[in-house]
Amino acid sequence: MFQNGKKVNSVRDWEKRRKELLNLFETQMYGSAPGRPADESFQVLETGPALDGLAMRKQVRIYLGDGEYQDLLLYLPAGALAAPVFLGVNFFGNHTICTDDAVFLPDSLRYRRDYTLDARGSQAHRWPVETIVKAGFGVATFCCEDIAPDSEEDCLKRVRGQYPGYSWGNIAAWAWGLSRALDYLEADPDVDAARVAVFGHSRMGKAAVWAAASDQRFAMLVSNASGCGGAAISRRRYGETIRRITTHYPYWFTSAFSRYGDNEDLMPFDQHEVLALVAPRPLYVESGTEDRWSDPRGEFLSLEATAPVYALYGFDTPPTGYHIRPGKHEILEYDWVRYLSFARERL
Repeated sequence: MFQNGKKVNSVRDWEKRRKELLNLFETQMYGSAPGRPADESFQVLETGPALDGLAMRKQVRIYLGDGEYQDLLLYLPAGALAAPVFLGVNFFGNHTICTDDAVFLPDSLRYRRDYTLDARGSQAHRWPVETIVKAGFGVATFCCEDIAPDSEEDCLKRVRGQYPGYSWGNIAAWAWGLSRALDYLEADPDVDAARVAVFGHSRMGKAAVWAAASDQRFAMLVSNASGCGGAAISRRRYGETIRRITTHYPYWFTSAFSRYGDNEDLMPFDQHEVLALVAPRPLYVESGTEDRWSDPRGEFLSLEATAPVYALYGFDTPPTGYHIRPGKHEILEYDWVRYLSFARERL
């Protein structure tokens, strides 16, 4: 329904409701972000074979103006013409997602003190690059620190500090960074830019959710344990609640969001509606049985509640997927196998 209670009966109605919801999420939760920088530019810093010839590696600097930039690491299947790509944000630097010695170390002066430079490959279990490439997909990533450091003390040191007139939090800033990475992927002839899936785990899953909702260029969304502020319904007040998340991470959201802490019933929206903004594009949500903090049931119910919007677009069976696996708050190769299988059918 529209905010005035009128029923949404058609795609045309939904597109109007979509604008209404985007405005609510921007003003009440994530904050509004600037558009594409007028002076954005790209520089390919390095290319070369990787993974014993299975892949081609590219390292690209995306200039965002006023001396700011983000470094994108891209692996593509060797010899592929215009490959589909999974794009996501990493937590600790491009060098941590694999053991490839050719991946540049980050500038230690740009990253937080606890982001060590000797952690090459420390997050490789979350990024099974060889599995992804063998399935015919590319994978692209950049570090969250390039866009907005993940600390209340330092969050304005990067691009958020460039745009003081915007009320955005870090979730919206990281989502903005995903859109800037997509700008480059659209310009790369080795990438099928019409088949770029945005994905993320945990807080970067929240960023992926908002990126897919606010930027319709993304062809698919994968939410891995995104929980509160991502896929999970807030009104359940289960696991990480609005009060807890806005107390510990107030810089992730616009200041207006904190008013709904312990007052979830006053919200004029909930997270199933931000997932519904992805329609009619494919959508996949993951949960872990032991990840109670992310509220697996709330994530599933949220995905389930998007069905009426997909039905408006004529889907008897929505192009959505879900799995819940044994285990904790993590992204594993098992999850990636499910995502790749889903993407082969839907992307």
